[in-house]
Amino acid sequence: MHLGRIRRTPGGPVELAAWHPEHGLVSLRRLAPDVDADPLDLLARHGTDGAGELVRAAYADAHADDLLDEASVAFEPPVARCSKVCCMALNYRAHAEESGLEVPPDPVLFFKPPSALTGHRSEIRPPARTKHVEHEVELAVVIGTRCRDVPADEWRRVVAGYTIVNDLTARDLQLINHGRNVPWDQAKAFDGFAPLGPYLVTADAVPDPSGLEMTLTIDGEVRQHARTAQMVFGIPRLIEDLTDGMTLEPGDVIATGTTAGIAPVSDGDEMHATITGLGTLRNRVLLG
Repeated sequence: MHLGRIRRTPGGPVELAAWHPEHGLVSLRRLAPDVDADPLDLLARHGTDGAGELVRAAYADAHADDLLDEASVAFEPPVARCSKVCCMALNYRAHAEESGLEVPPDPVLFFKPPSALTGHRSEIRPPARTKHVEHEVELAVVIGTRCRDVPADEWRRVVAGYTIVNDLTARDLQLINHGRNVPWDQAKAFDGFAPLGPYLVTADAVPDPSGLEMTLTIDGEVRQHARTAQMVFGIPRLIEDLTDGMTLEPGDVIATGTTAGIAPVSDGDEMHATITGLGTLRNRVLLG
């Protein structure tokens, strides 16, 4: 299932919706009024099978105003609540090499705040203090249940699904802080610097997240291209490492790392971040 959070009008109420490649976008507000436009709440209350039945019923008995045009709605991030975005640095060898850095012996974690999240097709407006913003397409893992100390062989039980994240970086500010040997979180944490979406794709629809192809293009030019199998540390190891002493909450996002090809964006560029089976996350950058 592809589950999303949309608004029919700017500033209007958020609705839970489902998307299907043959049937399009349908609102679930009539059939799931109890889930507060939250895909994870839908899954928690109804289970994956029950949610699937509800979605099929929504298409079968859709009223005219239940069927929506993707192009006419505004997308919110497909998680309603997120306590933290856990980002993995240098988790693709090609990216480590292009950065002139060694592949780490263990996963390297940094955080983005939930305020960095934004949805599909939203416009990104970096602050004037940065003049060099770069894109980083990544597979995002969405946690579905509160968990801690998860063994690698049990990782699937805590995953609700997957989506796409673009880990935007103010590279000029990051490099300045690198040079000063001080934390560089701010370069990653500005509002809108974690576009997420378009949809949460449930785990049952992605049986092998290590077999996905991811690409980022701008104006038809391929900037980044890799397969998730090229991660240095796969999802089982990442979840085991992250939950070793730290609790992950439902809606928490793991950004699993980017590949080579990071490059600056120009004013007006629209980034197209695509991952097999998950769709394409599009966002335009407007530089001040």
